[in-house]
Amino acid sequence: MADTFEAELQLQKEILMQIQSHQSLWEPSNKNKPKDVVPHDPVIPILVIACNRVTVRRCLDKLLQHRPSAELYPVIVSQDCGHAETAEVIRSYGNQVTHLKQPDLSDIPVRPEHKKFQGYYKISRHYRWALNQVFKTLSHSSVVIVEDDLEVAPDFFEYFRALLPLLKSDPSLWCVSAWNDNGRDGYVDPGKANLLYRTDFFPGLGWMLLREVWEELEPKWPASFWDDWMRQPEQRRNRACIRPEISRTLTFGRQGVSLGQFFDKYLRYIKLNTEFVPFTKLDLSYLKEETYREFFEKEVYSAPVVKYEDVKQGQLKGPGPFRLQYSSKDSFKILAKNLGVMDDLKSGVPRTGYRGVVSFISRGRRIFLAPPPGWTQYDPTWS
Repeated sequence: MADTFEAELQLQKEILMQIQSHQSLWEPSNKNKPKDVVPHDPVIPILVIACNRVTVRRCLDKLLQHRPSAELYPVIVSQDCGHAETAEVIRSYGNQVTHLKQPDLSDIPVRPEHKKFQGYYKISRHYRWALNQVFKTLSHSSVVIVEDDLEVAPDFFEYFRALLPLLKSDPSLWCVSAWNDNGRDGYVDPGKANLLYRTDFFPGLGWMLLREVWEELEPKWPASFWDDWMRQPEQRRNRACIRPEISRTLTFGRQGVSLGQFFDKYLRYIKLNTEFVPFTKLDLSYLKEETYREFFEKEVYSAPVVKYEDVKQGQLKGPGPFRLQYSSKDSFKILAKNLGVMDDLKSGVPRTGYRGVVSFISRGRRIFLAPPPGWTQYDPTWS
């Protein structure tokens, strides 16, 4: 009986040892487990679009500095242009990043009057190739796209992780952006780092895209000017993006194919968020379409209407918010320009606009630059 008991004990011991030896296959040991990683957390790759800027180092340093987990946020650098010095910088990061090289570096045949836009054609070709690598070759289900001249905020990764479930569940959304086009110092509320908006304008500059949306866009992807193409009604299809009050990216690339357009006047003054907001612990259900629209319209159209002169001279009484009304393309452009917010429109949509409303701070007061009540749709001729 003792022998039988001993044999049974030995058998149980061997089974336990087998279980322990196989355990690592389905359960990572705590030693290898990244901090704060819950099993089945979705992987969100960061795609860095690079070309010939050795300053990509500044972009990569910040991404790696703030990245909470290499497993959950693989950094993929896709390089166009074949620039050796930039390639060397990317290579110096070793296995901290994946370095892809766009194979087709040939010139693209363009109409003679588009010769000066060759760079925009190459960028569009590169985006298509790089996004196909992420979604088709590497089989990821989402991606955050960053260009090589962007610096990210400390809560950049937290922001996108928190908003991924909303992007997946709300068909009226098609992107999440880290950027506020009117996010210059003095035009945002420094005490509202946690404030997020819906916007009908595609902001870009650090943005998240789902594979399903890429599968819709890729077959008709344009030969050039891809970002303005994204802003056309045929692509946007009345969908919105999420954007922050205070930007989670900052651009430092004055030199590029756009030759510093907007940089000196606006972009260099964009305020980069410095405070870590625990977005994954916040209730973001207010951003769902019906809830948001009802609240936003009530807030805008119950705000008292004020005159431009009073806003400009800082003579508003009370804490705000206040509404400044425009009635035409020209009145919008004049008011926006004179108040220092971006006045350009793409397919009729103003930058940061939601249902025609642009929200910003002027002399410490919240201003809604808004169309008359009863707004129904954008006019694409306002461009």
